[in-house]
Amino acid sequence: MLTKHKLHAGLKIKSVSDTGEFEGYGSVFGVKDSYSDIVVKGAFQKSLDKHKEKGSLPALLWQHQMDEPIGVYSEMKEDDNGLFVKGRLLIDDDPLAKRAHAHLKAGSISGLSIGYSLNDYEYDNQKDAFILKDLDLWEVSLVTFPANEEARISDVKTALNTGEIPQPALVEKCLRDVGFSRSQAKAFMADGFKALRDADSDQNAAIAALKSINFQF
Repeated sequence: MLTKHKLHAGLKIKSVSDTGEFEGYGSVFGVKDSYSDIVVKGAFQKSLDKHKEKGSLPALLWQHQMDEPIGVYSEMKEDDNGLFVKGRLLIDDDPLAKRAHAHLKAGSISGLSIGYSLNDYEYDNQKDAFILKDLDLWEVSLVTFPANEEARISDVKTALNTGEIPQPALVEKCLRDVGFSRSQAKAFMADGFKALRDADSDQNAAIAALKSINFQF
């Protein structure tokens, strides 16, 4: 099972209709986020192509709750700006969707967040960021924004306890939280972590090494 990550972005609404249709951008290319992640053009294409083959699109959820779909997407594509989405909230059939629509119209909900698993990335020393090159897109949620920063250490612990490799940006931040210097954390993430992650046969060793760090609140 792959770890699911989240990436928050400002919801760039181009329009919201009275009947529940909306369109905007779920992700913008080339922008460094609070986790030092940068999504590049092409990162979603393989995932979108797979959905096209199946005649599907990623889910439209409320606050990343897998049991709370609030509508459907009718279009999702990459353009020069980012991940363009067009969706419809089921405001006539779902009270939660009607509530979400009201918040969109009022401006009290102003965020989209993507849920994905990470297939390929690299660390860019000059940009001091992780370049996300290939993402398996699961869903695009309407979320309250600006969102509180997700719990770093608890997310890392959860991933390790289920035998998964956690999101690299979270591990780097945890290392700094527990006392590593910026340069030490960067060095570990730029070389050691990726080398361990890329070697499938060493995945258990990677997990054991990370578990040995005493992540405490």
